[in-house]
Amino acid sequence: MADTMQFDLVSPERSLASLQATSVQLPGADGDLTAMPNHAPTITTLRPGIVRVSSPEGDAEFAVTGGFAEVSANGTSVLAERALPTSEVTQDVLDSFVSDAAAASENATAENLDELAKRTVDIAAMAADLGLSVKG
Repeated sequence: MADTMQFDLVSPERSLASLQATSVQLPGADGDLTAMPNHAPTITTLRPGIVRVSSPEGDAEFAVTGGFAEVSANGTSVLAERALPTSEVTQDVLDSFVSDAAAASENATAENLDELAKRTVDIAAMAADLGLSVKG
């Protein structure tokens, strides 16, 4: 099928998706991007956000806390730090994302503090997109 590509999403805990997709929207560290069949080869880091997948079977959304994506003409593979279908993201799960980011900030070097502050802002934006809120 020339109008689809392979999409795979894995986290350390489990494989979340392996399907044919027509497009994949990614929260790239340098900005959002949409991968489609025949896309130029790209590797990017991911920031916390929502991965949106369109496929002939329907749409799917996954919350990721970061990771990497490799895009090629034939597919997109996402290796996520943490990932869940958005339907599984509860306030408690979101609070654990925030608490993990806060713990990382406490142990960060001066060079990493800006990056970790941005991570917290990205988690808050993901929360708002999901209709949840960041406590604090």
